[in-house]
Amino acid sequence: MSDIKRIETGQRMSQAVVHGGVAYLAGQVGAPGKSVAAQTQAILAQIDTLLKKAGSDKTRVLYAQIWLADMADFAEMNAVWDEWVPAGHAPARATGEAKLATPDYKVEIIITAAQ
Repeated sequence: MSDIKRIETGQRMSQAVVHGGVAYLAGQVGAPGKSVAAQTQAILAQIDTLLKKAGSDKTRVLYAQIWLADMADFAEMNAVWDEWVPAGHAPARATGEAKLATPDYKVEIIITAAQ
């Protein structure tokens, strides 16, 4: 049986869980009230940190699920995303519009990565 590693675990959730060579990251959000670009940059920095703690990195991302509070912000988010994703390592990805935890959040990103 494989061990389960939990990273930054709190009462309600862990920021990442690793099992069977796969890292599952919780939805990451940026500082409330900032621009879509600023929130996306902050989220991707958090993802980099969590992936490192999980023994992975952005070249090993398998799947990304991105939620935007408003699809009108798609291009602004993608401009930051495209700079972050290493050439030749684009993951499978889905992007949709959703009401996020507070109106101040404009972007939430969920990542699954191989170790």
